[in-house]
Amino acid sequence: MEPAWVALGLSLRVAGWACLLNLVLGVGIGFALARLRFPGRDLLDAMLTLPMVLPPTVLGYYLLVLIGRRGPIGAWLYEHFGIQLIFTLTGAIIAATIVSFPLVFKSARAAFESIDPQLEKAARVLGVPEAAVFFRVSLPLAWRGILAGLLLAFARALGEFGATLMVAGSIPGQTQTLSIAVYEAVQAGQDATANLLVAIVSLTCVVVLLTVGRLSPRRATE
Repeated sequence: MEPAWVALGLSLRVAGWACLLNLVLGVGIGFALARLRFPGRDLLDAMLTLPMVLPPTVLGYYLLVLIGRRGPIGAWLYEHFGIQLIFTLTGAIIAATIVSFPLVFKSARAAFESIDPQLEKAARVLGVPEAAVFFRVSLPLAWRGILAGLLLAFARALGEFGATLMVAGSIPGQTQTLSIAVYEAVQAGQDATANLLVAIVSLTCVVVLLTVGRLSPRRATE
């Protein structure tokens, strides 16, 4: 059963890094689109939401084209820094981050748009710097929606399969995450291992959904 726990540890690392990256990217971009008005805003929103609806294999193919050894980003990184992203844990983190990004981005944007703009204007009138307005007014008022998006993104990253398999492969102890380990266990007829991994994923998802439900506005006002 040791490979199962190794796969769980890798999945937790991947999901944790994906959530940390999306906390910065998703909240920052969500706030920008909630407050700024510019041509092409809706198109940019649609492009950023694409990972939520694209088939994982299509998303994995796009990543291979971009960060593979022959891709524009991958070739540049390898040529200048000797960094290879394909078939590495870093590649798995990138895949999980992109797949789960829309869950944080959309939640953050909706949370910021629900804030009364008069509260932020009042803080500016009182002389509060713009950065302080964000951290002392906007962010505290939007934290429930952001946290709900992060929890959903964590569960999504924990169970990511298609894009991760294409970008990072299935190397035991290195890139074989939980969902890939389930697939490999079923293929190998290791029912006990598959049952354990499935139980872990299912329990985690139930806990996440219950927590997200408690963070909803309805529960917050009870």
